[in-house]
Amino acid sequence: MTETSLPAQEDHTDDRRPRRSRSAWLFFRDLLIIFVIALLASVLIKTFLVRSFYIPSGSMENTLQIDDRILVNQLEPNLMPLSRGDVVVFKDPGGWLPPVAEPKKNPLAAAVDWVLEGVGLAADDANDHLIKRVIGLPGDHVVCCNALGQMSVNGVPLDETEYLKLPDGVSAVSQQPFDVTVPADSLWVMGDNRYNSADSRFNQDKPGNGFVPEKNVVGRAVLVTWPADHWTWLDNYGDVFSGVPDASPAEVGAPTSTSSGLGPDE
Repeated sequence: MTETSLPAQEDHTDDRRPRRSRSAWLFFRDLLIIFVIALLASVLIKTFLVRSFYIPSGSMENTLQIDDRILVNQLEPNLMPLSRGDVVVFKDPGGWLPPVAEPKKNPLAAAVDWVLEGVGLAADDANDHLIKRVIGLPGDHVVCCNALGQMSVNGVPLDETEYLKLPDGVSAVSQQPFDVTVPADSLWVMGDNRYNSADSRFNQDKPGNGFVPEKNVVGRAVLVTWPADHWTWLDNYGDVFSGVPDASPAEVGAPTSTSSGLGPDE
């Protein structure tokens, strides 16, 4: 009886370990690449396309509520022109907002906030920005108020009931009369909560005489993203301004004229 010896079983343990290590490294490498690409895409989107802000005051009620989060289209007005009725975010032209001390944060919280805001995952709480509705474009003649309490643009009275918030029993859309012609490259802006908004009317003694330079506009607010029950597209109510004729080129370059009393900064 002959003995048959079984072939020796080869030990592949050492071969499997390098393959497993290589697979794990490739997985983490791919994950890192995806993360970096997503991070760069988010930064580019925030820089050139959209930006997030939160609403700190009630000056745009009832269109926007305190602590709403919004998305702002930064292609306007750089690539696409603004229209009357657009809701815009803009940098303070000078003196519209009181100085605000930056809240103290521990280094870790500050670093986390900086990263989240940088990639667009947190709302920007910039203290030098405001949000209002565009009423007058360059060259527009904006006057308030007529016998019915309406404001007019280029001689056309506006019916703003769709978006205005006025005190009970009040029909005049502004507590302060004014008569202005918007200069070139500027805007006349007002809040929807008309009796609780420190807008163009109340900043005529500030740099720019209450007008907002178009270069200060960050973009047009297009969407309420949070809270979920406030989610909505923001309308510019084009029908309100549909009958307003455009200003002539001569009017666009005309000097401004103002006539109003100044109210408290709200």
